[in-house]
Amino acid sequence: MTSSLSPIGALLRRVDPDRFLTALFAPPEKRETLMVLYAFNHEIARARAMVREPMMALIRLQWWREAVEGTRRRHEVAGPLGEALDSGAIAAGPLLAMIGGREREVEEELDGSDWIVWLRETEGALGEAVGGVLGASVEEVRRLREMAVAYGAARALRRGGETGFVADEGRRALKAGGGKFSPATVSGALVGVLARRDLGRTVWGERGFGDRMAVTVAGILKRV
Repeated sequence: MTSSLSPIGALLRRVDPDRFLTALFAPPEKRETLMVLYAFNHEIARARAMVREPMMALIRLQWWREAVEGTRRRHEVAGPLGEALDSGAIAAGPLLAMIGGREREVEEELDGSDWIVWLRETEGALGEAVGGVLGASVEEVRRLREMAVAYGAARALRRGGETGFVADEGRRALKAGGGKFSPATVSGALVGVLARRDLGRTVWGERGFGDRMAVTVAGILKRV
């Protein structure tokens, strides 16, 4: 499945190997669009880390907001994203919500309940966008949002986030979103497999064979 990667696929494999792996289980006609969406998520998620001044991060996010709202640019991610938006393959609404959450991350000190709201604005909206790409039902979109939130919480733990309420939110989201998924949508839920494994750990290292195998089995069984 990875022998002839597109430029977006190669980029995603480098910058977000977890989501690259899960995207391989998407229907072939949806796979490239899903990778474009995940590459966009990576770009806005790193906006704050790329610059020293908060204002510069907000300028970068405004650049992406304009790209979503209709400004078409020659860029390795913004270019394909614009095509997907123009064709209707990706909906703009969840993407704007994601950018709004990232702007709030720059402007505010988030903790406790504010952090959980932010997680749902960012990761949850990404799960909603994934559901739109994959043609999920309303109920599956809800569950894909929960799987994305669980993964976001687990990822925060892997990066050294506060363990108490973060882990609790991850486990809550896993319980709310887990179960059987349709063949068309299961790829969007597979981040929940990685979240479940990470939330059960006390030490986090590099992804290994066990993680990849767990995702593969869940993708085959269509159950997360």
